[in-house]
Amino acid sequence: MNKHLRSFQILLLSCGLCLFIAQPLVALAAAESPSKSNAGTLLGVIEKGTLRVGVSLFTPWALKTKEGQLIGFEIDVAKRLAEDLRVQPEFHVFDWDKIVPALLNREIDIIVAGITITPQRALKVNFSQPYATSGIGLATNTALTKTFAGPNDLNRPEVTITAVTGTVSEDLARRMFPKATIKTFATSHEAMQAVTTGKVHGYIEHEPIPTFMALDHPSIVDEPLSEPLLTTKSGFAVNKGDSDFINFLNAWVISHEADVWLPSSSKYWFESLEWRKNSKETP
Repeated sequence: MNKHLRSFQILLLSCGLCLFIAQPLVALAAAESPSKSNAGTLLGVIEKGTLRVGVSLFTPWALKTKEGQLIGFEIDVAKRLAEDLRVQPEFHVFDWDKIVPALLNREIDIIVAGITITPQRALKVNFSQPYATSGIGLATNTALTKTFAGPNDLNRPEVTITAVTGTVSEDLARRMFPKATIKTFATSHEAMQAVTTGKVHGYIEHEPIPTFMALDHPSIVDEPLSEPLLTTKSGFAVNKGDSDFINFLNAWVISHEADVWLPSSSKYWFESLEWRKNSKETP
């Protein structure tokens, strides 16, 4: 009887040991084989067949034609990205200060909006490597600044400088012209209108907007600086934890820089006004 009891105890001990060993192996296997629930944004986009893209209206990054169609450099980039993923792009337009919260709230999958890579933003989102290089320039109202000897004359309390709310341009305006009055607007269109109507002395914004403004309004707007105030780099922004998505986006940037699609698209939108003929729209 004792012999049978001891054999039974050994059997129970063996079964318990097997379960103890198997449990972490099952957990490891589950971790190495991600389910749909924890597969990340990239797999979710492919499974749904739709890429939800967050954009903000900044000419020529993204703008609307008179018919309401979205066009621009970022629109072309997002469409090509979706094409390479074999999914359909679904565009969501936000004011600039609402676009990052929309990503964090999972209302969109990616920001394709010329968003400048900064350490502060990288605390909230994951950036791809840069797919575009730009600069921040200055456009001034000619009548209001005709007696100014140089940019230093803008740094006075009676001078009003504008920028779009929450952008690198706003930060730069406050740092470069701390004595001036800084007035911000929600959109680029409002800021440009403030310059052309003489409500503000100058507008700090990403190129080529200052250049386009001077070309469109040669008697009203001047671009007094020969070099940008600051050079910036833009990347795709996705949510934290989306490492697979970032790896794909980095590979996408490398590929389309090599086949010159990105440089060609950038040249079309930022170094010419050819797009105006097709857009039937002006900034």
